[in-house]
Amino acid sequence: MSSDASALHPIERAILKALSQGEQASIEALAGASGLSADQARRGVEWLKFKGLIAVSESSTFAVSLDAEGRGAAQFGLPERRLVRAVKEGRDTMAKVLASGALKGDEVNAAVAGARRNQWIQFGQGGTISALQAPQSPEELALVRLAKGSADESQLSEQEKAGLALLKKRPGYITSSEQKKTQISITEAGRAILPAIESEKPQERRLSPELITSGKWKNVEFSALDVEAPAPAVYPGRRHPLVDIIEEVKEIFVGLGFSEIDGPMVQSGFWNFDALFTPQDHPAREMQDTFYISGQSQPVPASKDQIAKVSAVHRAGWGGWDTKEAQRIVLRTHTTPVTLQHLAAQKPGSARFFSVGRVFRNEKVSYKHLVEFHQVEGVATTPKASLRDLMGLQKEFYARMGIKKVKFWPTFFPYTEPSLQSMVYNDRLQKWVELFGMGIFRPEVTKPLGIKNPVLAWGGGLERIAMLRFNLDDVRDLYGNRLSWLRSVPRCQS
Repeated sequence: MSSDASALHPIERAILKALSQGEQASIEALAGASGLSADQARRGVEWLKFKGLIAVSESSTFAVSLDAEGRGAAQFGLPERRLVRAVKEGRDTMAKVLASGALKGDEVNAAVAGARRNQWIQFGQGGTISALQAPQSPEELALVRLAKGSADESQLSEQEKAGLALLKKRPGYITSSEQKKTQISITEAGRAILPAIESEKPQERRLSPELITSGKWKNVEFSALDVEAPAPAVYPGRRHPLVDIIEEVKEIFVGLGFSEIDGPMVQSGFWNFDALFTPQDHPAREMQDTFYISGQSQPVPASKDQIAKVSAVHRAGWGGWDTKEAQRIVLRTHTTPVTLQHLAAQKPGSARFFSVGRVFRNEKVSYKHLVEFHQVEGVATTPKASLRDLMGLQKEFYARMGIKKVKFWPTFFPYTEPSLQSMVYNDRLQKWVELFGMGIFRPEVTKPLGIKNPVLAWGGGLERIAMLRFNLDDVRDLYGNRLSWLRSVPRCQS
């Protein structure tokens, strides 16, 4: 890639001038010759390398030195050398060698193996040891060389390299460190624009207030700016991507004519289960599925008429009802109790409401389940509300979320009839996945509370929508606080 001299940064010009003699230079030498800091020199080298005006070559050398065991061997000798000395001094059995202190107990195997490999000793009958000729071994040659100080491995002789390879197999003998060397040289393209750089007049890069007020800017030549130069990444504070999803969902509901409602996360069993025609012996009401506030109960927060009618429906439908069970305090398992209380208090003839809030399930945390998550719920009531209206609202909601492929399957929920499960197609997984549940509130739910018109209802976890939007396979990634992922999510989704 060629470059115009007028478009070069002053740092680039300084580096090219420093390389004008044609000799290779390191980053440090280049910084000193050009009057730049080391960081400026590194930055300029990357720019010029990208433009093809300089060439960068890198090489590695390995410096080796003695570690603690190696320094001891250099001073007192390798275990096999000390073994040979002891044998030559008349200690012809291993017991005598150990008794002399020439070797430690944990050095015996290494000493015997090394001495046999070098053919320095010979074992006779009864475990006697005799010493043979023992010239200096390659390992000892390497020890002598490294005892003088660290050395470049490539500069060692062949025998020293062979000895070093054997010493590396001994724990604590050798330490090795890699040293990288970078050399920069000017290319033919860089050399071609050197005359233009050297003949240029000094240029200004900034239009300062002093230049403007003094009028000197008229006679100053300004350097060109490279608008394609990479800019540093900036990570300003921002909302969590899941919060962006929640705000988007709220905007969609408001755009569809819905009003937002909210309520407490702590509910009575009456509103969380009983008013929704969920039998009191239903598995969902067990401790394994629901978080109960330990040792807490309170009078049912409903009118006597509501309690009487709901309990009568339970006795007729499920064969019994216990006031104590209705008084138990739970962390809401869905946002429906908030919606139902609002409908029971307002008894609207025609209305649309939605709520977004945290709900709690006593489940084992997995890639698709959390004990605490966000649920969105929408309800619509009108005298002639139908299942067709409900499916139409769902399709419109999904379409505004960018989900086009939707279908519905029949299913069962205790408090809606008919009930449907919405399915959306995941292009990345190439399969249909479950999303929201939906249905029309049963008469056993609406009539005891004085709600006369049909009520269309649907809802589900927002984290599932977020997983689809952000191509996640594990819901826990939403709460992992990985900065790399949080920074990678674009503010505006396509």
